[in-house]
Amino acid sequence: MDRSDIKKIVNQMTLEEKAMMCSGADFWHTQKISRLNIPQTMVSDGPHGLRKQPEDSGGDHLGLNDAIDAVCFPAACATACSFDRELLYEMGEALGRECQAENVSVLLGPAVNIKRSPLCGRNFEYLSEDPYAAGELAAAYIRGVQSQDVGTSIKHFAANNQEHERMSISADADERTLREIYFPAFETAVKKAHPWTVMCSYNRINGIYASENKWLLTDVLRDEWGFDGYVMSDWGAVRDRVEGIIAGMDLEMPGSNGVNDKSIVNAVKEGRLKEEILDLTVERILNIVYRYTENRKEEVFDRDSDHKKAAAIAKQCMVLLKNEEKVLPLSSKETIAFIGGFAEKPRYQGGGSSHINSHKVVSALDLKDSYGDIIYAQGFSSEEDNMDLELMDEAVKTAQLADKIVVFAGLPDLFESESYDRSHMNLPKCQTHLIEKLSAMNKPVIVVLHNGSPIEMPWADNVQGILEAYLGGEAAGEAVMDILYGNANPSGKLAETFPLRLEDNPSYLNFPGMNKHVNYAEGIFVGYRYYDTKKMDVRFPFGYGLSYTTFDYSNLRLDKAELSPEDTVTVSVDITNTGDRAGKEIVQLYVSDKTGAAIRPIQELKNFAAVTLNPQETKTVSMELDYRSFAWYDASQKDWYAATGNYEIRIGKSSREIVLSATVSMKNNNEKLPVIDENVMIGDLMNCKKTASYVQERLMPYIKVFTGGNVEGETTEMEQKMVYYMPLSSLRSFGHLDNEELFKIVNELKSIIPSS
Repeated sequence: MDRSDIKKIVNQMTLEEKAMMCSGADFWHTQKISRLNIPQTMVSDGPHGLRKQPEDSGGDHLGLNDAIDAVCFPAACATACSFDRELLYEMGEALGRECQAENVSVLLGPAVNIKRSPLCGRNFEYLSEDPYAAGELAAAYIRGVQSQDVGTSIKHFAANNQEHERMSISADADERTLREIYFPAFETAVKKAHPWTVMCSYNRINGIYASENKWLLTDVLRDEWGFDGYVMSDWGAVRDRVEGIIAGMDLEMPGSNGVNDKSIVNAVKEGRLKEEILDLTVERILNIVYRYTENRKEEVFDRDSDHKKAAAIAKQCMVLLKNEEKVLPLSSKETIAFIGGFAEKPRYQGGGSSHINSHKVVSALDLKDSYGDIIYAQGFSSEEDNMDLELMDEAVKTAQLADKIVVFAGLPDLFESESYDRSHMNLPKCQTHLIEKLSAMNKPVIVVLHNGSPIEMPWADNVQGILEAYLGGEAAGEAVMDILYGNANPSGKLAETFPLRLEDNPSYLNFPGMNKHVNYAEGIFVGYRYYDTKKMDVRFPFGYGLSYTTFDYSNLRLDKAELSPEDTVTVSVDITNTGDRAGKEIVQLYVSDKTGAAIRPIQELKNFAAVTLNPQETKTVSMELDYRSFAWYDASQKDWYAATGNYEIRIGKSSREIVLSATVSMKNNNEKLPVIDENVMIGDLMNCKKTASYVQERLMPYIKVFTGGNVEGETTEMEQKMVYYMPLSSLRSFGHLDNEELFKIVNELKSIIPSS
């Protein structure tokens, strides 16, 4: 159905029907209007599995009530570590088919909020600390789901980076920080994948609720990025319904039992809400309703097949963090002690609205008979922090009988979940104590981690192996066993930094805020942008991960050495598998701005590629960079800007292991224009082509007086340097420039640069 047909339907609706259409019929359904043949459609939680609640059950948004039997894929904390767009597309494709089979029109995901702090209770559901990686992977996932004629709802827009006071907290951040860190994942997904819907967040942004923020939902999302679907609220995120409609928040979920519908009707009748704005809101909703219903198809939800797919995906997400003296892979000829309750009952998903009623959960212990001589002791519970000395003694005795010890550790459900944040980065004390005890036995110890976000590892130097399994979905046990025993080669790379301690995190002093405000004082220096620029030691850097094979990088080349803003540059590099087994490598491309035109991180991820290679095989990996890859957001110009000068292209195995580099130069004739007021920097006026001659002709007498020089003489380089970093207003005090003349000069400059 095209837009004109939908407009005709809207024209036939009563005011009350239009208002009703803007609210959910219940927890999961849009409204049905029988007299106009408007069908009802269902949305359902995701994003790593279908949490569809039965039609006759009491709906909830926190995973409290039952949901249908479904396949739990790895959570975003894991899938991001694949750095594999194709893999995310395939996972999305499978979820899209499941939605068609269950008559679900929109899957609520992906969640792309940036991991500002490792304490955020919902980090397991988010992709990365890096906005480029989050955006690219989210776009691939969205394309996969929507290839099946099922919509997605990318969430939570925007700056929802904590659970503490999430319903009311104001995320206070400057525009550059929002544009460079917290918006790009949404922007990339909207522009590249065109999600059917966007979910706005609970929180306020610089004091304005996301659900009432016209700048956010209309000016940026629709007018700048071209979003053409509908915006829905997070569940219960609506405050002023009429202001929400005006701002561009279309569908309230869940419904308010008619209360807000009446508010909309009254606002139209009283002239506070234009009916054409309401009409447009309804059109957006109906466009998506019909997009699904007209492409409805019969699908079979093959849970066993999708379970196998979940296992295959999980194997490509797990990150080998340590493998001292090649303690891994294990051999079936060895006696291996499995220690820890997570071996028997793995934590494979997070808590809250994405909690899946999993089809079939396989633990590592379930598979022990297929892998050789494995003995087991619980040691500690997977559900609580309980220092049970009897269990620990049993674990030590069991470990004494083994050649190697594998400790299955992690965070219990209560340690991280939607609705609350963590207060620390520690494992339960009972786990840390037992790991330290086992590592003192002079036997090789491997730790397998089941967690949704980074932890501190005081024992890391005393164990020989660490495998980060994250929350690997219902087939996590199968994937872990295949990695441990070498049936699969680990290829995941960390999509977030593991700091040595919580206090090292750049948001530490400003998380979670107070008095209903949280100050994003670290600005653009989030994650590796901070750690790398500060040259701070970390436990494991962004992009880090080991393999059972080795890779060599060579022959870096660029197809251009000089760029203009209209150009793209193709970066190519040869990757060789120099080991004796097949493996997948994640090639990372960082850009380092050498122009000095702005304060920027030392480097930023701007592309990546996953390449699979057989032993001794070489492949060429090519990646493109466009103007945006070199640019930073200049709030004064309200635009992205890459200064003229040199930029270093860096190819890395992680953000801390750069193996190849090359330089490209940018020539940007669209120079950065200074914002004109009495505090404009004199140096900025000197550097600007449009105002340089004005400085020489009009300002130099005052500069001469300021520097104590001769007004009639030539200005020296030293004199210019003395005023370079001074504001124009400084000439008032030291250059005998009176207020009237200063006002006149400012106006003259504004006539030269009228946009100011």
